[in-house]
Amino acid sequence: MRRREFLGSLLATAAHAQKGKPNIVFILADDLGWAELGCYGNTFNSTPNLDRLAAEGLRFTHAYSAAPVCSPMRASFMTGQTPARVGILDYLRADDTNHLSPKLPTLPKMLRQAGYHTGLIGKWHLMGDYRTRPGDPKLHGFDEVICSEQSYIGPGYYWHPYKHLPDVQARTPNEYLTDRLNQEAVDFIERNARGKPFFLYLAHYAPHTRLSGKPELEKKYAARDGAGKNRNNPQLAAMLESIDEGAGRILATLDKLGLAQNTLVIFCSDNGGELNVTTNTGLRGGKSMLYEGGIRVPFIARWKGHIPAGTQSSEPICSIDFYPTLLDIAGAKPPANHTIDGVSIAALLRKPAGKLKPRDLAWYYPLEKDHFLGGKSAAAIRDRRWKLIEFLQSGEKQLFDLQADPTEQHDLAPSQPDKVALLSARLKDWRARM
Repeated sequence: MRRREFLGSLLATAAHAQKGKPNIVFILADDLGWAELGCYGNTFNSTPNLDRLAAEGLRFTHAYSAAPVCSPMRASFMTGQTPARVGILDYLRADDTNHLSPKLPTLPKMLRQAGYHTGLIGKWHLMGDYRTRPGDPKLHGFDEVICSEQSYIGPGYYWHPYKHLPDVQARTPNEYLTDRLNQEAVDFIERNARGKPFFLYLAHYAPHTRLSGKPELEKKYAARDGAGKNRNNPQLAAMLESIDEGAGRILATLDKLGLAQNTLVIFCSDNGGELNVTTNTGLRGGKSMLYEGGIRVPFIARWKGHIPAGTQSSEPICSIDFYPTLLDIAGAKPPANHTIDGVSIAALLRKPAGKLKPRDLAWYYPLEKDHFLGGKSAAAIRDRRWKLIEFLQSGEKQLFDLQADPTEQHDLAPSQPDKVALLSARLKDWRARM
């Protein structure tokens, strides 16, 4: 058989074998602010591949993380539960006694039961104590765990040798971690192109706290007009370009293998950007805060033939929704005796002009002391229009009309006491239920 005929036969076999259930590729960036992508209006950073993803799919303008920091959001994604119900309310430290319990019916467990081959590449940050590893991702239903931290990841390590990945051998000279994760993602897709459908969770360590991009890319962005530290940050732009390049490689691999029509690709961030390196343009606050800049994130989904191309939705969605949505799309039954706080947005993906049933989104972020990035112990609740933030230590309450004031510049609490009382009661009830 000629090479071209053999390749055609291989692609046909791959497409036929995975015709029933879609593959799922979920790409998660770390601390990437809402306004960093070109498709969200950024004109400094270069993100052509993620912009293509949006052009060929659906972009949400009011997607939220369930928390303003890392670990709680990831726990909500894995369980469909609010961080308050899971019991992971802040980022986990290196020797944390808290962790994501292996007893929970996590997303990869449920997808594996539904016939999926599951893989994690990159950041987990739900381990707990790294010496005893009680929340090890291998205990949560992943068939493959690749380049995932063996020790605490807080400082950020982007160049080989990676201190948090001591067993990972470099494949190229002066290897850059984001490139390595992107290559591992391509390899995972290629070796799982036939047979079972696959779920790939590609969780980047970038950009995170300590920025470190490729020097040649940093120089490119530093030479651009408007480059600065807190706005148009060259280091952040360089790291984002490496993430974007990997997204492009993934899309090209799906095209090459004939899997693009049967693969749902999602891009998201775990929380808002840090104000010491970005401005979260158009939004107030940043990581560690319950203002919009700390919890609103980019969210893009592409599934050719199922999600209309070039569409947008302003429906408020949250990371607690990802679990029921992916189970729904995969045809997996929700687990018995497991409360799911999120709702499936599968119908919304297919019909972006649709509406979800009215509901409140709420957050609970208690802190013993202020976060080092400025966040304070707080809780919040929002409906389609109004948002209330309650600062737990001082008791201060702030009220914002998100329709008229999306940047949260005008606190209406003094002039709207009835609205404050109503939302406060609903927030109190939500906290009691959680």
